[in-house]
Amino acid sequence: MALAGHANARVTRPVPPTGPKPSVSVVVPCYNYGHYLPGCVASILEQPGVDVEVIVVDDASPDGSAAVVREVEAADPRVRAIYHERNKGHIATYTDGLSIVRGEYLLLLSADDMLVPGALGRATALMEANPSVGLVYGPTIDFTDTAPPGRTVATTWTVWPGRDWLAGRCRTGRNPMMSPEAVMRTSVFEKTGGYRADLPHSSDFMMWLVAAQVSDIGYIGGADQAYYRVHKQSMSKTVNVGMVKDLVERMRAFDVALDVPDASGGLEGGNRELLALAHRALAREALEHAIQAHVHGVSDAVSASDADTADAFVDAALRIYPDARALREWRILQRIRGAGPGTRGASLRARELSRDLSNRVRWRRWRRTGV
Repeated sequence: MALAGHANARVTRPVPPTGPKPSVSVVVPCYNYGHYLPGCVASILEQPGVDVEVIVVDDASPDGSAAVVREVEAADPRVRAIYHERNKGHIATYTDGLSIVRGEYLLLLSADDMLVPGALGRATALMEANPSVGLVYGPTIDFTDTAPPGRTVATTWTVWPGRDWLAGRCRTGRNPMMSPEAVMRTSVFEKTGGYRADLPHSSDFMMWLVAAQVSDIGYIGGADQAYYRVHKQSMSKTVNVGMVKDLVERMRAFDVALDVPDASGGLEGGNRELLALAHRALAREALEHAIQAHVHGVSDAVSASDADTADAFVDAALRIYPDARALREWRILQRIRGAGPGTRGASLRARELSRDLSNRVRWRRWRRTGV
């Protein structure tokens, strides 16, 4: 069975795992999240069907989180901990934890997030049954205080040839993963080069794009895989705030991931075409936000910052894709700007475009298909 728009994707029913329990290493970076840590670690240690180890890395938290880490470490031999004497930042924290993993599979799970029961077993079962798959993900649940019940019975497995999944990401410019749901084969992670200090915002996306060049990609349908906590101290609300920044950083992730030289020293032909697609898609998205910002006065970005103005989105579009003036969205924006405020036709056309790009529709499609 093939997904619409993904002719080479294979959709099958899950099969129960056979053989010995897979080993999974879960790295938990912690900075001032000690009050969340026990719940996070418990959600990992209670995963059935896998041999799990937990590596907690405290990045010199000034709030006393290290004491909680010590308690968690002492309570279960499957937990190991690293304590930074000085704050190193999130990329170095991730890297330190990932450098000592022992499992065949791995996952990075922030201390404020949690796993849905059975998530690791579902992810590894797909990869055990499909040795070509190096990365598996599935739906996540946003929450703030108390995690709601998650769906725990997978109904479908979808497997894309890696290059097909990669092409899909380039056509949309979008990252379909949050992060806590992404389980990787350790051998594939090692081929990605890991987290990069020069990509503090989009290293994970870059790795997933590289993983798709060396392995196939899997998606678990029907079951929720992780809980993603939304709160004022989360990185999405602090370090990574702003849609203009997000667009530029996604561009940089594509640039790094697709920078594969051919014999002449330039980009491989296929990668050159994919990179052009990605830049065009990102520029279109930037212009869509510019239209919305011009008509409504604000961006529809989840974490809009004061820098997310119509002009800033236009500048980003031109930086990302110098031919942005040839895009349909550019022409719509110019008509709106030329008509002036209060022009009903242009405003309605922009609102139609906004509805076409409804986040609700995207969310439903992503939750069903993973893209």
